[in-house]
This record gives sequence, C-alpha cells and structure tokens, in this order.
Amino acid sequence: MLDIKPIASFGDNYIWMLGNIGEKRVAVVDPGDGAQVLALLQERELELAAILLTHHHNDHTGGVMQLLAQSPDLPVYGPKSEKISGINRPVGEGDVVEIDGIDARFKVLDTPGHTAGHIAYYGEGVLFPGDVLFSVGCGRIFDGTYQQMADSLKRLAALPEDTLLYSAHEYTLDNIGFAKWVEPENSAIDSWEKESRSRRASGEATLPNRLGNELAINPFLRLHVAEVIKAAENFTGCSSLNEVEVFTAIRQWKDQKYD
Repeated sequence: MLDIKPIASFGDNYIWMLGNIGEKRVAVVDPGDGAQVLALLQERELELAAILLTHHHNDHTGGVMQLLAQSPDLPVYGPKSEKISGINRPVGEGDVVEIDGIDARFKVLDTPGHTAGHIAYYGEGVLFPGDVLFSVGCGRIFDGTYQQMADSLKRLAALPEDTLLYSAHEYTLDNIGFAKWVEPENSAIDSWEKESRSRRASGEATLPNRLGNELAINPFLRLHVAEVIKAAENFTGCSSLNEVEVFTAIRQWKDQKYD
C-alpha cells in the first residue's frame, strides 16, 4: 500500500514523497528544493528511488540536479516535450512509470495548458496533477492555451470519483474564496471550507481531496453547470458561451479581479 506524505516548501509548494508502508525506498514528485528532500531522507533513513516531474517551472524542478549529485544513476521521469535539466527518462501520453522497489504503477497523461508540455501521473487510485488541477482551482495559463487547459481539466474530471488528488500547491483556502464568487449558493463549497480550515488549523495539508468532491466545488471542473455559465456570462457580457469560453472567462476573471 502506498504511503504519500507532503514536504512543504517555498511557503505553498508540496513535494510529494511516496513509497510503500514499512519500506525504505521512496520517490519524490516535483522536488523544487533538493536540500529539504535530502534532509528528510537522512532523518528517516530512506533511499531515493526516483524523481517524477510534471513540468518545467523551477519551483518544481530546482532540486533535481542537487539530488542527482548525490545519486547520479537516479531515474528522473519528466515530460518529453519540455527542456528540463536532469531528465533521463522522458515520458509522455500512455507511458507507464514503474519504480524499482516501490509497488506502484503510474500512467502518464498529457495535460497541457499551464505549460505546453505538462504531464500528470495517475495510478493506484491517486493523481499527481502538478499545476494543472488544484483543490477548488486550476493553474494559470503560461505557455499553453486556454483550449488545452480546458481539455486537460475535462479529461482529469473523467477519472474515477474516488481518485485522490495530490496537487503541488496549498492554494485551497484562497481558491475557495474565488469559487464563492462564482457559485455563492453552493453549500458544498462551504462544507469543504470548514474542513479545510480545520485541517490547516491542525497543521495539516488540505490535500489530498477526492475528485468526486472537486466535481461538486471546483468551478473549473463545472463548466457545464448553469450557475458557472451565468457567472462567466456576467463577467464577459456575452451569452451562449461554449465550455472553453466559460473556462476562459472564469480563468481571466480570477487572474484580473481576484488574484
């Protein structure tokens, strides 16, 4: 059985460490800070078996070369269409990642939008979506497109509802504020806010969250819902928006008026 723990870094990033319960070999997802990973490995007497990268931004890749300096033969998986120093196992859509010493298999999903070559890892009932999907939110558009991002989110929304979401940032409470702008009458958002505040007050991450819960609260996964469409139309002053136009409207609304 997988054991997944967060390593908090840079204030709101999560480096996810995963392995099998009771075993010493672990992998890390998006290690922006190599020193933190190395310190935890030493403290817990763990052995790093692999690195999984979702995209090229430095807060996700900045620790790779430091980790490779300690373990030069370490497998480093990452998007084959992005230039990231240290990747020696380039992967893309449909590839399967199996890590030596860890009983788990992850399918690689192409999820462009936040960046043009962004990927996610899905398997064992969990999803590592990097910066494409957050709890109650999604990533900004950098070198991808709104169409790509809307398509990637729709694809992730179709995964089993019991999938556990391990996003790369602790943005939940901030995202909830914007979700209330979009759907002020959505009581499911209020419930998740209460639970999230309780978790944070206890020093815990708000992640993981079930995808099924995200489908009820995340405006970027609810582009077909009448209240979300109406909010997008009110922002743009346009009517009869399709789903990509709804996504574009609420993403730009958040960028321009909320963040």
